[in-house]
Amino acid sequence: MIRFALKVVVMALAFYGLTRLLPGIQIDGNENGALGVSGTFLWVALLFAVVNAVVGPILRFLSFPAILLSLGLFLLVVNAALLGLTAALSDRLSVDGFGTAILGGLVLAVVGWAADQLLDR
Repeated sequence: MIRFALKVVVMALAFYGLTRLLPGIQIDGNENGALGVSGTFLWVALLFAVVNAVVGPILRFLSFPAILLSLGLFLLVVNAALLGLTAALSDRLSVDGFGTAILGGLVLAVVGWAADQLLDR
């Protein structure tokens, strides 16, 4: 449970970095919320984690032939779709365009992998 909470915090920091790095990804912070703007980043990271845990395996299973044919590069499209689905579910996250979603999905995948590697130790 603590590992999951730490990963959500790391992913919230990744979303913060994405909003600064990519101009097409924006998170509208709720200053009046319980945790302020940082709580909004935590909420978006938690929502992304739930979407990735529930819908992610289904998308990866259904797109397995495309993943094999592209030698794994189609996973970038799957990650972009998961980011887009998170943006569709949240009124605080907006992603402008497919290219921005691909780059954001790539960054989130790398940060998630690094967090998994660090938190396992």
